[in-house]
Amino acid sequence: MIAKLKEQSVLTKDINIEIGGYPTARDLSVFSRQFVSMSRAGVSILECLKLLIEQTENKQLKKALIGVRANVEKGETLSESLKAFPKVFPELMVNMVAAGEASGQMDVSFERMASQFEKTAKIKAMIKKAMIYPVVVMIVAIIVVVVMLTVVIPRYTSMFQELGTELPGITKAVMAMSDFLKANWLIIVPILIGVIIGLKAWSTTYTGKHFFHMLKLKLPVIKNLEVKKASSLMARTLSTLMAAGVPMSEAVEMTANTMDNVYFKEAMEKCHDDITIGQPLSRPLEECGQFPPMVYHMARIGEESGNIEDMLTKTADYYDEEVEMAVQSMMAALEPMIIILLAAIVGTLIAACLAPMLTMYNALNSL
Repeated sequence: MIAKLKEQSVLTKDINIEIGGYPTARDLSVFSRQFVSMSRAGVSILECLKLLIEQTENKQLKKALIGVRANVEKGETLSESLKAFPKVFPELMVNMVAAGEASGQMDVSFERMASQFEKTAKIKAMIKKAMIYPVVVMIVAIIVVVVMLTVVIPRYTSMFQELGTELPGITKAVMAMSDFLKANWLIIVPILIGVIIGLKAWSTTYTGKHFFHMLKLKLPVIKNLEVKKASSLMARTLSTLMAAGVPMSEAVEMTANTMDNVYFKEAMEKCHDDITIGQPLSRPLEECGQFPPMVYHMARIGEESGNIEDMLTKTADYYDEEVEMAVQSMMAALEPMIIILLAAIVGTLIAACLAPMLTMYNALNSL
């Protein structure tokens, strides 16, 4: 018999910690490839799912596949079962599987999805790899500056005060910065953490997304990469969906939801609205002003030849190569900028340390 009921507090409520992140594009690519291999070998869907559950290492994907298999056993279609786990299986994948079920070519749909995920994973890995160097260098630079200001400079300060030497202006400025940092670090650190958390939270809002995404399209070093990456993603996603038999209007709407940059997402949403009233795809792609001329020219050629899926695939292949070149160009531009910035920071700190010594030596030589 229940004696007492009360709401759980922060201290008494159950703790549910999810171990392992959601599957990446690479995980979904491997899953799709394995499904294709087994289904073409004559293995049933239920047996495919059972084998995939045993082979999958990602915890969230394995958990979702167990639920998918249970739903398929109850009589639901595979696409409906995948749709029940939106955090694991993207809308693009669900619709591709649904199109494969309708056409009787599910293995073809999974093969196209595998290719799509592989391209996406390759581009993301390329960009992450390119960003490792500048991020590591900036972290090291911050650590060096903090150590110089809090440990090295104070030792010089006490030494010069004992000698009674008049300190140069640059040394006084660095010493003042060092004293301020040491006296107020308990306030500065929480403020910095608060600013970072605040900016991260603001970046998820409507205004914040538009600000940061516009910044990506305005900065000369990043703009080229952002436009080419969006063009590749749009062309490949749209061609994949249309080749699977998804109507253009629905394919454009789904493609809009896959776009990372909000301005390209809004451009594709406008394309969807224009297509529903009878306009060809190439016209709104040109009028939105976000995509390069080659994108809408290739789309127009595809419309005129009746082979738009192939034209979009060729466009995606072209921009995949362009993304790789853009990443290399971005790194070529960032490396000297980072070196110059580090040289300026470290050079200032070294000058602040050496300037009093030179002053003292000159004073001794004049005696």
